Amino acid sequence: MLKEIASLGSYLGQTARLMVGVPNYDTYVAHQRSQHPDQPVMGYEAFFRERQEARYGGKGRVGRCC
Repeated sequence: MLKEIASLGSYLGQTARLMVGVPNYDTYVAHQRSQHPDQPVMGYEAFFRERQEARYGGKGRVGRCC
C-alpha cells in the first residue's frame, strides 16, 4: 500500500512539474542514453537553460501578448 502511495505521489509530482514547464532531468538522461547513445548528454545546468529558452523564447527576449 505504501509503495502505491509513493508511486502516485511521484507521478503527481512529475505531472505538476510538467504542467508548469519544469521537465525531469532524469527522464531526459534515460531517454538520451537509450535512444541516442551516440550523442552527448547535457549537464543539468545546460538542460535547464535549454528548456527555459525553448519555453520562453530565449536570447533575452520575453514573449508578451501586449
